[in-house]
Amino acid sequence: MKKTATTIVSSVLALSVIAGCGGAKTNNEASSSQADAGKGEKVKLEFFQNKTEAKASFDELIKKFNDANPNITVTQVNPPDAETVLKTRVAKKDVPDIIGLGATDTFAQLSKSGLFADFSNDALVSNIQPSYVNMLKKLTGTDQLYGIPFTANASGVIYNKTMFKELGLTIPKTWDELIATAQKVKDAGKTPFYLTIKDSWTVMVPFNSLSTDILGIDFYEKRAQGAVKFDSAEFREVADKQLKLLDFGQKDMMGKGYNDGNTAFAKGESAMYLQGVWAIPEIKKANPNIDLGVFTLPATNDPAKNKVISGVDTLLTISKNSKHPEEAKKFIEFMLKPENVQTYIDEQKAFSAVKNVNQTDDSVQDLNASFASGAIEDFSDHYIPGAVKADTIIQSYLQKKDVDAYVKQFDTEWDKVASRK
Repeated sequence: MKKTATTIVSSVLALSVIAGCGGAKTNNEASSSQADAGKGEKVKLEFFQNKTEAKASFDELIKKFNDANPNITVTQVNPPDAETVLKTRVAKKDVPDIIGLGATDTFAQLSKSGLFADFSNDALVSNIQPSYVNMLKKLTGTDQLYGIPFTANASGVIYNKTMFKELGLTIPKTWDELIATAQKVKDAGKTPFYLTIKDSWTVMVPFNSLSTDILGIDFYEKRAQGAVKFDSAEFREVADKQLKLLDFGQKDMMGKGYNDGNTAFAKGESAMYLQGVWAIPEIKKANPNIDLGVFTLPATNDPAKNKVISGVDTLLTISKNSKHPEEAKKFIEFMLKPENVQTYIDEQKAFSAVKNVNQTDDSVQDLNASFASGAIEDFSDHYIPGAVKADTIIQSYLQKKDVDAYVKQFDTEWDKVASRK
């Protein structure tokens, strides 16, 4: 999932509670839906999703569904800054029938507002990997399941296999090995990491690996309880390592964004690229012949602690107040069929949340052992309230390099958001 970094606006969420709780489906609406189907009239459904890079893949599957279901027409909506658009629409009580989102704070907050259908006892869940179901429940803090995981992603270090071979490099398993590898690349006169700090959301990729492996996801639950602070030795280790990575970036890292990074890495301008698997299709568009792979960013010197950062990239859910819940459910059932999941993950280089559907692309095979052994953990920023604006705090820190101000700002903004609840 290209990760987004939109904020939760308090007024929008307040209205979303009204939208979610105030419009329980009436008997008239339910009978109207059934009557439409009985008459053979075409049911129109809106599928709203937030991944711009996946639009064509979804279009392909939607066409397949529409062709097979002549009485239903699904239309995809994929606006820029989709999460902000969705929250605005929620405030206006204009909620799409079917929604595809990442498992982010936005999803958690909208779920708590009562916006989505509850899939806790749905038979479809039996075919979903339990780890991803548990991630959603942990994220929302409830035993209810307000979406069905569709695909998962992974972030870490994308590397140029050809360049690694030329320089005699192997995949690093520890933090010290990563830094030593970067130094060898630099000594050879090449750029170790292509960094894209202009787009604030991209700074979350290394942060998530460092934070999750060093602090653990539970840190954020403890922070919500007031039991820990960002101004701590452990978080300062995260901060120091964030700065260390800058020593191995290109000179104009502050002025380059995601699209620049995809193109530059595709052209061989760096040996490594701190990104997620969602960038691979974009890189290969720029250079179809590039030989690349992905490895776990080793945040610590203990290989057992260095997990693949993987979360629910896209979950599928239904508006609790959709006028056509049966048809919407039919679309989700279609999307979860193994052959359709396989088509999607093959194109997007994603991983399946559906059991017995596997990613076989050579570019991501270095991650398979971690997935097979369960050495995966969620993205830290899924547990940071959007209104904290972690991405902009980190972006500013990487520009100013003031650790004391960084940890203080994180604590201040977290407490400020917490006081509004």
